[in-house]
Amino acid sequence: MSSACLFTISAPSGAGKTSLVKALLEKRAGSLAVCVSHSTRTKRPGEIDGDAYHFVSPERFRRMVDNDEFLEHAQVFDNYYGTARASVEKLLASGKDVILEIDWQGARQVKAGNPETVAIFILPPSREELEQRLRARGTDDEATIARRMRDADREMSHFNDAEYLVINDTFEQALFDLDAIIHCQGLTLARQSLKYRALIDSIPPEI
Repeated sequence: MSSACLFTISAPSGAGKTSLVKALLEKRAGSLAVCVSHSTRTKRPGEIDGDAYHFVSPERFRRMVDNDEFLEHAQVFDNYYGTARASVEKLLASGKDVILEIDWQGARQVKAGNPETVAIFILPPSREELEQRLRARGTDDEATIARRMRDADREMSHFNDAEYLVINDTFEQALFDLDAIIHCQGLTLARQSLKYRALIDSIPPEI
C-alpha cells in the first residue's frame, strides 16, 4: 500500500483553482501530480490528447462506465467526463500525491468510493469579489456573468463537504495554505507508519 494521498480540489469558476493548482505543482514538482480526466468532447485546436484530457469516443466512454473503470463520471451538457481509476492508482503507486480538480458532485463520488480521500474546497473572499473577478476577464456579457454566478452559488453551497477550506483572498497566502495541507497530510500517523514501516515494526508493543 502506498503512503501517497489522493486529494480532491473543488471551487467555483473564478476562485483561482486552476492557477493555484498549477503553482502548487511547480512547488511540489516530482512529488505531486494531477490526474488527467477522460472526456468525450471534441478536441479543440492546439489541444494535445493526454494533456488537457484523454479524448475518447462516447462508445468507449460508455464501455469504461460499464466496466467500472471510473472513480467518478458525469455528463455536462452533451459531453461526458470521468476520472479513470487505473490512472489514479498508477500515480499513487509511484509514490506521488494526486490531485483531482473536480466539482462537488465528482468529489462526493470519489469520497464515497474512497473514504481516505482528502477533500479541499477553495472559496473567494466574498461573492462580490468573485463577481469582480469574472467581470475582469472581459470575455462574458451580463447574461453569461449572471449564469456563472448562479453556477458558482450552487458549487459554493457544498463547501462543507470538504475537510479543508482555503480562502483565496491573496494568491500567495492561498498557495501557502494549500501547500501546508498537502504537507501536513503526509505527516499523519497512518501515512508515516506506511512510509517508515521498518522503523514502526521495530518498536516494541506498548510497555
